Amino acid sequence: MERDWKVEYEKWLHSSLLSEDEKQELQVISSDEIELENRFYTDLSFGTAGMRGIRGIGRNRMNRYNVGKATQGLANYILQVAGEEGKKQGVAIAYDCRIDSQENAETTAKVLAANGIKAYVFESLRSTPELSFATRELGAKAGVMITASHNPKEYNGYKVYWEDGAQIVEPQASGIVNAVNAVDVFRDVKTMNIEEARKQGLVISVGKALDDRFVEEVKKNAIHKTILGKESFPIVYSPLHGTGRVAVQRVFKEMGFLNVHTVAEQELPDGTFPTCPYANPEDHSVFELSLKLAERVGAKLCITNDPDADRTGIAFLDREGKWYIPNGNQIGILLANYIFTNKEIPQNGAVISTIVSTPMLDPLAKAYGITLYRTLTGFKYIGEKIRQFEKKNWMELFYSVLRRLSDI
Repeated sequence: MERDWKVEYEKWLHSSLLSEDEKQELQVISSDEIELENRFYTDLSFGTAGMRGIRGIGRNRMNRYNVGKATQGLANYILQVAGEEGKKQGVAIAYDCRIDSQENAETTAKVLAANGIKAYVFESLRSTPELSFATRELGAKAGVMITASHNPKEYNGYKVYWEDGAQIVEPQASGIVNAVNAVDVFRDVKTMNIEEARKQGLVISVGKALDDRFVEEVKKNAIHKTILGKESFPIVYSPLHGTGRVAVQRVFKEMGFLNVHTVAEQELPDGTFPTCPYANPEDHSVFELSLKLAERVGAKLCITNDPDADRTGIAFLDREGKWYIPNGNQIGILLANYIFTNKEIPQNGAVISTIVSTPMLDPLAKAYGITLYRTLTGFKYIGEKIRQFEKKNWMELFYSVLRRLSDI
């Protein structure tokens, strides 16, 4: 909703809720009308995928106030559709390596707690796939992931998941969006002291136990658990300064891949992404350090994740000894063919893809007698189709693929 940006600027500048540092941020740009108009002419959009924006103070910026507004709207919706049971189920919360991610996760927890809703907060940064898993594993009503995925360092975001572990679709999507839009960012948001919330059992830290269950679930999906030579096979891995190092390195080790070399310059979490301003595995430039390390250690395979580890990219040496970086469609087809070839195919097996994914999947699925379903673009629609399968118990999900470099 567009309103007079000058009025909104004054409203924020003189709000008693803003800290002195936050007011100083606004005062510094007081003569920059273009910047002020951009910050205050409209609300930061909360859509069916949540919200994402440039960090900073203002209506149209990603900050703790807009996080509070989004969470109050989510809380209102949970209370509306689930009542007391929704309070008990609670919400799982995770965050990535980005600047302000931990603070935004704490803000989310404090608002939920003030509304009597339990908040299960990871003790340190975790990946988006683990947040999705945790939402289901904890029996939570919803999940919140604080991340801007592969976007530049200036951004942060807020993704909402429902109790099935998938991002929200209808009717939850429009219900939550409407609830968020009805909240006044300064007047309506409830909050409480985080320590008091912990004492009352409303904010609960989670970590190692869920990590263990998540890793075991990942390991179950391995088709060939014993592969000759895997202990010595050299692999280069990079989390691109993000969350992938938490689980990926552990899975490598526990699955017996002991010759994994992590790119040291990109191993530790860093929301400024100093070695890769655009930390997206689809951008070939992010492989620069990985390929240099691979040449030194004799590796033929490089694997990267984006900051919240829901995208995966690979590079490998081809038959001519040249590095090749496949796109998302190519990775999807390679994985699909490997799974179809090496795994027992159920009679009611299904493969789910999106309308923009490679058409090569159609003849491949047909050749193996597997039913192919197409959805709208986005993992949330794949999740919706999986949920339909689970409710009807009439198809067994065999494989899913999205047209991008992805955690599949």
